[in-house]
Amino acid sequence: MHDLSKEQQILIAMRKTLSAIIRDVTPPPGMRHPLSEPTIEDVRQCLGLIAAREKELADAQGRGGERPYYVDEPPDSRVVPIAGIKKRKE
Repeated sequence: MHDLSKEQQILIAMRKTLSAIIRDVTPPPGMRHPLSEPTIEDVRQCLGLIAAREKELADAQGRGGERPYYVDEPPDSRVVPIAGIKKRKE
């Protein structure tokens, strides 16, 4: 694994901090959000810029294809056990 540059470490810290703030201030369903719409959009823009720069740095290091993810995101793929695959009848 490549050692992370100072810039990569900063980007990771910024992404994690913004994500934690979002989790902390997000109200329960049905309640009004404490942040204004322009502030919410600014946070989205910041996270988008961070993700784009992280991808540029990963591509430059030959680690393309990686992207940040959250632990509660559903996976993009599923593991299918080989035992569950049936032969086609011909």
